[in-house]
Amino acid sequence: MTDATAVTRQGTLRGRTEDGIAAFLGVPYAAAPFGPHRFAAPQPAEPWTGERDATRYGPTAPKAPYAPPFDALIPETSQDGPDCLNLNIWTPEPGPDARLPVMVWLHGGSFSNGSANSSGYRGDAFARDGVVFVGVNYRLGVDGFLHLPGAPDNRGLLDMIAALEWVRDNIAAFGGDPDRVTVFGESAGGVAIGRLLVEPRARGLFRRAILQSGACHHFVRPDTARRIGERLAERLGVAHTAEAFAAVPLPELVAAQGALSDEFRQRPDPAVWGDAALNGMVFEPVADERTLPGPELGVDILVGSNREENRLYMVPTGRFGTISEGRVKRGAEAFGADLAGYEASRPDASPGELLDAIVTDWFWRIPAVRLAESVPGSHVYEFAWRSPQFGGELGACHALELGFVFDRVDDPDYAALAGKDAPADLARAMHGAWVAFATSGDPGWAAYDPAGERSTMVFDAGACRVEADPRTAERELWEGVR
Repeated sequence: MTDATAVTRQGTLRGRTEDGIAAFLGVPYAAAPFGPHRFAAPQPAEPWTGERDATRYGPTAPKAPYAPPFDALIPETSQDGPDCLNLNIWTPEPGPDARLPVMVWLHGGSFSNGSANSSGYRGDAFARDGVVFVGVNYRLGVDGFLHLPGAPDNRGLLDMIAALEWVRDNIAAFGGDPDRVTVFGESAGGVAIGRLLVEPRARGLFRRAILQSGACHHFVRPDTARRIGERLAERLGVAHTAEAFAAVPLPELVAAQGALSDEFRQRPDPAVWGDAALNGMVFEPVADERTLPGPELGVDILVGSNREENRLYMVPTGRFGTISEGRVKRGAEAFGADLAGYEASRPDASPGELLDAIVTDWFWRIPAVRLAESVPGSHVYEFAWRSPQFGGELGACHALELGFVFDRVDDPDYAALAGKDAPADLARAMHGAWVAFATSGDPGWAAYDPAGERSTMVFDAGACRVEADPRTAERELWEGVR
C-alpha cells in the first residue's frame, strides 16, 4: 500500500492505494447533523488545514438493528460519531485530467438501516473497470425521515442532494467527470432516486440513474407522516416538535425508533398507520402525490426488479408455507390486484407463491415498468437467478442481486442470501452492464418500448437473455391500477 492524495474544496485528503486503486474513506460532504444542525437541512462541511486522514471509514447514521431474522441475513455495519454525512471513494486514477465516468451509490435499508460502509459495497470492482465509485452515508429513521414540525421534511433526501453537489464540485480531483455522473441505488436507495428524478434541486446533478428494486411509487402523504411522528412523540413522552426530539438522548431515541418499527411490523393497521401500512415502511419520503418524470427528463434510465422479491420477507420468517387462501384474498384486495387473473396464469401455484407474485408486482415490478413507460429510451432488466438458500424457496428475492452488481459474490456479506457458490459469470455480466450504462448510456440491449417489444434483459446463470414483455398477462392486470 502507498499513500494517495486529492485536493478538495475543503482541504487535502490522504487516502491509500492498493493494486492500482486509490480509496478515500469517510470523506465529509456536509457538517455533522447534530448540535445546532440537528434536524436541519445539511450544512457545508467545515474546511481543514493540512492532510486529513481518509484511510478509515467514517461514522454511520444512528439506527436500531435489523429485527430477526433479517439481522442474520443482511449484515449491518455501524460506527459511532457525529460526522455521519460522509462518503467513500474508489478510483483508478486520482487527478483532474482523467475525466472518468462516476457512479454514486445510495444504499437500501427501508430508510432506517444500512450504510455505505458495508464490505459488500466496496467500490474497487468499479474502479478496476474504469469508474470512479462514490458510496454515500445519509441520515436514516428519525433524523432522516420523521416528520417534525419546525424541521424540513425528507432530510435524508436533502443529504443525498448535498452529496451529489459535493461530487459535482470535487470529483474531478479523484479522476471523475462531473458531467458523467450516474446515481444508482437499491430498495430505499432506488425509491430515493425516484424522488430525486422529480426534485428540482437535484436537476443537473446526474446524467444517468439506475433504480434497483425501487422506483417512484412509494412515499407517505403529509397526514400519515404527521400521524407517525405524533405516535413516536407519544411513546417518548415529548412534544411533537424538532426542539423536543433534539433534547431526547440519542440512545433513547434510537431505541424508541426500533420499538416503533417493531410495533408497525406486528400490526400494520391502516387505521393506525395510514398509507404507510401497505408500503411496509414506517419511515419514508413525504410527498403530496406520486409524480412520474416525463419525456423531458434528460436523464438516462436503467430500472428493474427481482423476479421473486417478496420471498425475502416470507421465507426466512417461516410464513411462506403457512399462507392461507384467505390471506391471499385479503392481500389482493388491499393492493387492488386481480387475484383471479393470477390464479389463471399460475394454476398450480400455492397460496404463498400467489401472494409473492402479487406483492412483487405491486411493490417492485410495476413501478419499474411505469417509470420506463414514462421516460422514452429507458432500459429495463429483471434478475431471475434463484438462490439455493432455504431449500431453494428463497428464489430470486429482494436484495439478492447486490453481490452481482458489485461483482463481489464471494464477499461474506452476501453468503446468507446467495450461498457460497453464486455464479461468478452472472456477476461479471450484470456488473459489466452497469459499467457500460454508466459509461455510455447503453447497457447492451434495446430500450424498453411500450408500443413495441418492451425489451427486458433477464439476468440468470448461463442464460442471460432479452425477453419481450415477460409475463405480459400479469402486467396487463395492473393497467389502470394506481
